[in-house]
Amino acid sequence: MHIRYIRTLLFVLIVLCMSAVSFAQIGVAITIGPPPLPVYEQPLCPDDGYIWTPGYWAYDYDINDYYWVPGTWVMAPETGFLWTPAYWGWGGDGFVFYDGYWGPHVGFYGGINYGFGYFGEGYEGGRWDGGHFFYNRSVNNVNITNIHDVYNTTINHTENHVSYNGGNGGISARPRPEDDAAARERHVPPVATQTQHAQAARANPQQRASSNLGKPGVAATPRPGDFNDRGAVPAKEAGAPYSPPNRGANQGRPQNNAAQPSTAFHPRELPPLARNTPNTGNPKLDAKYQQQQEKQVTKQQQERDKLQQKQDQEHVNLDKQKANDVQRQQVEQSHQQQTQQLQQKHQQQQQQLQQKQQPANREPSKR
Repeated sequence: MHIRYIRTLLFVLIVLCMSAVSFAQIGVAITIGPPPLPVYEQPLCPDDGYIWTPGYWAYDYDINDYYWVPGTWVMAPETGFLWTPAYWGWGGDGFVFYDGYWGPHVGFYGGINYGFGYFGEGYEGGRWDGGHFFYNRSVNNVNITNIHDVYNTTINHTENHVSYNGGNGGISARPRPEDDAAARERHVPPVATQTQHAQAARANPQQRASSNLGKPGVAATPRPGDFNDRGAVPAKEAGAPYSPPNRGANQGRPQNNAAQPSTAFHPRELPPLARNTPNTGNPKLDAKYQQQQEKQVTKQQQERDKLQQKQDQEHVNLDKQKANDVQRQQVEQSHQQQTQQLQQKHQQQQQQLQQKQQPANREPSKR
């Protein structure tokens, strides 16, 4: 009886761990961001209850290349559930992929403008009401002869084909309180048809960015996996000119860059400020050193926060000014330079403090 209980407990723990991993970010970052989002039309909605899931660039580590997973209509796994799209985000030393999920509300998806109702925040393509999904015809391709639950609300939005959040030239959006609330709700991972859809895209060489140069032959499908359906649509054009990087270079799984300059563009992307535990053998000297160190770290963190607030405000100003990609890239380069200068300053301060303590550390302990 006791052994059976232990086995049951272990099984529950394994299931919980697998569930947690399914909603976590994919842990291996890559150093080169995905291509811009291609321009394409939306296939006709096949029937009631189907929710649009936008296309996105996924990454194949076996060939070191991005590939396009077509947008497609998917039957919602539960009444009242909406789709939060996947997105790429800068993780400090590379790009990290965050998988999409189903839930009662749409959460944060990087501020990426995927179109068709997903304009960076929330979802404007439709809503659930009385157990039925109502489609916004202004952003969805719906045949009103077959689908009667529709409405028409025009949504004003800015065209943008940037496909990732943060980093050089990326979207600067951050989660809103409602996004954080949505993240805490019960979620359902991509359904089996979505997983098979993504696998089919990966197996198709024509979907790879190195082959299609950001303009995939199949940009969207009526249903998951319908790559050869007559309703499948190709990309009209690439979101911006794209030249594939040298795939022989170490694009994914970066080597140790400890001796190279920081690649962080913003203070929040820097590693935590280092703290050393003094051990001179003299408790009084150790306490004094610890106090000096904590004072220095506190001040450095305040300087990081101040610079981050300044840069965040500049991001807000860029959005208000509707800045183009070139202007945003120039600002990001400036942010990277500011961040690296601050990091170098703090490293020098830390070295100076350590050197200052070295003579004291050599003093014999007093008993």
